[in-house]
Amino acid sequence: MRESPKPDRRRLVEASADRLRDLILASAPDTQIGSLTDIARELGVGVVTVQQAARILEHEGLLQVRRGPGGGYYGKRPTEASLERSIAGYLRVDSARFRELFEMTSLLECELAPAAARSRDADLKTRLERVLAMLARSDTIESQLAVEEALHDVLFRMADHPLMGLLGRVTMSVYKASPAPSMFLDQDGIDAWRAGRRRIVDAIQSGDEDLARFETVRYRQDLLVRLRRLHGEARI
Repeated sequence: MRESPKPDRRRLVEASADRLRDLILASAPDTQIGSLTDIARELGVGVVTVQQAARILEHEGLLQVRRGPGGGYYGKRPTEASLERSIAGYLRVDSARFRELFEMTSLLECELAPAAARSRDADLKTRLERVLAMLARSDTIESQLAVEEALHDVLFRMADHPLMGLLGRVTMSVYKASPAPSMFLDQDGIDAWRAGRRRIVDAIQSGDEDLARFETVRYRQDLLVRLRRLHGEARI
């Protein structure tokens, strides 16, 4: 069994990874950053340290090591799919992080809805109408999740916020894999969920940014109250 690097060694590797990451992000994707010896000379460290730092960045999807003629270290950019897998895996390891992300994405939605209200895309507004039709007949966890996925997909397109879209997809994938019960499973909860979502969609459809923000904040507050009750806590 290999021993973990000593603290000083680990800090050197992490510092080298930070500097190598900066070099990669300062260049266009698929640009050759240099050879192993070139990078070791640039960073002022040994080749073993560079190799260990490179493994970190390969895992992050930022580096590709090519061997043979024309080989070397090439900068990359992680795909959305790889980012989603990494974040989702991290959240599943630490379930408390999922709750943090859940709260954060509901806060981001308070800005997402007003941005969506500014959209004049007729096709996307038609898709929102279809979401309302799904909402009316959704009374199970699976159908609620289908509505949430469809709603967020349209809102992300209307608002054109890729980062929010990424966080929303990760949250949904982790929630679907979680055994936690729905916050809107009883009839009172289902009615509140439907009413809240309908008010938000109606505000967006009307193009009223202030009303869209108000209704989303109102919905988020109800979400947090229900989340607190679900976990039996006194405070969020």
